[in-house]
Amino acid sequence: MNKPLILVVEDDKSVNNLITTILKTHGYRYLTAMNGAAAVMEASSHNPEIVLLDLGLPDTSGVEVIKKIRSWSNMPIIVISARTEDKDKIEALDAGADDYLTKPFSVDELLARLRAITRRLPVLMNQTVAENSAFVNGALRIDYAAGCAYLDGAELHLTPIEYKLLCLLARNVGRVLTHTFIMQNIWGNNSADDITSLRVFMATLRKKINSSKDAPQYIQTHVGVGYRICLLYTSDAADD
Repeated sequence: MNKPLILVVEDDKSVNNLITTILKTHGYRYLTAMNGAAAVMEASSHNPEIVLLDLGLPDTSGVEVIKKIRSWSNMPIIVISARTEDKDKIEALDAGADDYLTKPFSVDELLARLRAITRRLPVLMNQTVAENSAFVNGALRIDYAAGCAYLDGAELHLTPIEYKLLCLLARNVGRVLTHTFIMQNIWGNNSADDITSLRVFMATLRKKINSSKDAPQYIQTHVGVGYRICLLYTSDAADD
């Protein structure tokens, strides 16, 4: 299986060289860009499958680059930045980033994030088909046409809000969705009352789709940021 083509957007030459060396060593193909304008040009002309993006670029902010790419593409974007504040993560994720990696990072963590995103690529490529038919992830299945969800073949008894939450997460599988993004999509606003309700609904949804403590944990919490549904895969899936 060919490794995906990755666009590395990083103006710090030492960090850029580190990332590209890691990618080259592990068989990934890559392109590089040193600023935001070059990043948008490379993304539009070469259509990479994944973007690794620094937020602190010399000509524009990484958030603006995310917004420009999102105006025409759903290619996965992993932000790599020294900014550790939750507000920076939330701003990037709300703009359309899929994941966030804080500097300094380990080689193993970067590679793990890339493998996770790579497993999502077939889902993203067939997103329109999936939205019109069904979503299958491990033992979890959502029949969009019927408006029902199943676990191990048994129908889940979800409230309308729980079902909407599950569908929103499923249609953005693997992507961290911020509290603001979720609340605006579910309730149309993001008041303090809504975030309390969101936590309650997420807790009850978790209980319904996780049959036991040993069962796969579909929903992952990113404290202070939001939630994502993890893409499960079978034991014979490649993970090199």
